[in-house]
Amino acid sequence: MEALFYLGLILVLGAISQWLSPKLHIPRVVGYLILGLLIGPEILGFIPREFVENSYVITDLALSVIAVLVGATLKVSKLRGRGKEIISITLFQSFGTFICVAVGFFLLGDFFGFPQEEAVLIAFLLAGIATATAPATPLDVVRELKAHGKFTSMFLAIVATDDAVALMMFTLALAIGTTMMGSGIFGWISVLDAFLLIAFSSALGVAAALINTALEKLLSQHKGMETIVTLGLIFIVYSVSEHWKLEPLLSAMVMGMVMVNTSAGFDLVEKEIDNHLAEIIFMLFFILSAMHLRISGAFAFPLAITLYIVLRFFGKVGGSYLGASVSNSNDIVKKYMGFALLPQAGVAIGLALSLQKHEELALIAPIILNIIITTTLFNELVGPFLIKYALQKSDEVNKKP
Repeated sequence: MEALFYLGLILVLGAISQWLSPKLHIPRVVGYLILGLLIGPEILGFIPREFVENSYVITDLALSVIAVLVGATLKVSKLRGRGKEIISITLFQSFGTFICVAVGFFLLGDFFGFPQEEAVLIAFLLAGIATATAPATPLDVVRELKAHGKFTSMFLAIVATDDAVALMMFTLALAIGTTMMGSGIFGWISVLDAFLLIAFSSALGVAAALINTALEKLLSQHKGMETIVTLGLIFIVYSVSEHWKLEPLLSAMVMGMVMVNTSAGFDLVEKEIDNHLAEIIFMLFFILSAMHLRISGAFAFPLAITLYIVLRFFGKVGGSYLGASVSNSNDIVKKYMGFALLPQAGVAIGLALSLQKHEELALIAPIILNIIITTTLFNELVGPFLIKYALQKSDEVNKKP
């Protein structure tokens, strides 16, 4: 009874927030986040912490669909001829961000009072998380602004490939860091385990996409059933990947990428999701995500939080500019793509939360979670405005596809 009441309250207030956001000239994502903070346990307490902590099913449902939709932006026919730019910008900004954050925190770890023997691991893990870009925020802002064109399609493709790279880099950073912390030497077996984790997560996504394509042919006369089957498989893949301790976001993204390139009917399914589910999914995800944020965390490591934001900014913006220059991208891409890649939310928080499961990280997991959750609040409030600015500069807002 109470859970349904709180869920209903979130939906009603979320709808009002969506109506109000354009009148206040703010992206609706920011409106959702502000609403979540206000009615959540940190400020007004309309929604109790117990409900928020038990809402993982809703957030997992939303993340699974969002991850598939992000993967679906990697449609080869739409990106043909832009592969070099996408790969170049993705790699330069990912590795640039990793290096900036890792080196910065390695050099200043003692200054922040981090445990000395674990300073390298903290630097590695923060750097791995920093590479991720929130997939939900760009997708929602693009949909809200009805943006279409070369810059927009490249932007969404970079977000998708960036998150795949981020998941890989974090997994490798965790494997290498924990091995070095335990034995003081580099362990190839742990690195191999990390690569196997990535491979099996991707394989699960591919298998699910192929099963979906086969079922679409079986249900070709029942279009509504195609959407239901696809949603069912999305939830199955995400939960199975989580149960097998793989990377559920990577599995879901790969599933979306394969489906959009192999299934003739996936465009119809995607349109059905857009028309009937997307707004509810994005609304619930952002409002509930904001309720997980703890304002008190901003006062725990203020200098480390500030450094993380600054280093990540230079890594993303500078790396994107270098990648765009190397691939001979136009001036709009060089100047503005990096600004659009700054939002960070679900993927980053998910990676930080995953560290809580490792007993050997009991001392540093809370430190990393505090930094990530607080910087997420900043990046998610500022990021949508920067995406809007970049898309407006590209002159692709309110364009017909």
